[in-house]
Amino acid sequence: MCLNDYMKELSKIKTLELAEEQKLWQAFREQGDDKARQRLIESYQPLVFKQAVPFARLDCIMDVIQEGTIGLIEAVERFDYTRGVAFSLFAVHRIRGRMMDFLRREGQVDIACIEEAMEGSSGSIKENLVDVAASVPEQAESHELAAKLHQAMARLPDKERAVLEGMYWSSEDAAGMADTLNVSSSHVYRLQKNGIRRIRGMLSRFMHYW
Repeated sequence: MCLNDYMKELSKIKTLELAEEQKLWQAFREQGDDKARQRLIESYQPLVFKQAVPFARLDCIMDVIQEGTIGLIEAVERFDYTRGVAFSLFAVHRIRGRMMDFLRREGQVDIACIEEAMEGSSGSIKENLVDVAASVPEQAESHELAAKLHQAMARLPDKERAVLEGMYWSSEDAAGMADTLNVSSSHVYRLQKNGIRRIRGMLSRFMHYW
């Protein structure tokens, strides 16, 4: 399947209502209903695509999507719906992790390029770390993550924090931040990457519980 065919199939997927999704989780986890399992995997395929967007220009994009789908399947197999945690928050870092591992293993891009692609995607830092959805449980978890994120930001070295706040929260570009900090644009990008790396490290234990 090529990317265009995949996206056509993706456009046919309808978002599950909360009550319908709960019934599917019950049927799968308590009765072993394979059709319910497949329906859950299909309905969350857009989450895989969202994580694959930063790599859309790579020749191996369909392989990346396939690896992300494996991560999605693993998440479906391991998810405990009775805990009240939003599935998208549970699944997103497993999907992304599968993609990253594939790209590193295949040598398609180096680690720095992967990080640049992830950091270059649109949205805030929080949106790049998790999938933010509209349900009440997801909003609560997103708010908790936001609090953890602010704590992590406060622990960053001053210049790294200034770059992330400027570029993500104030929508400043690298050139503007370079003038503000009296450094080169390339140094600003290094500070950005280092700051993101530190934040991911600080949040890794917190994210593990999802």
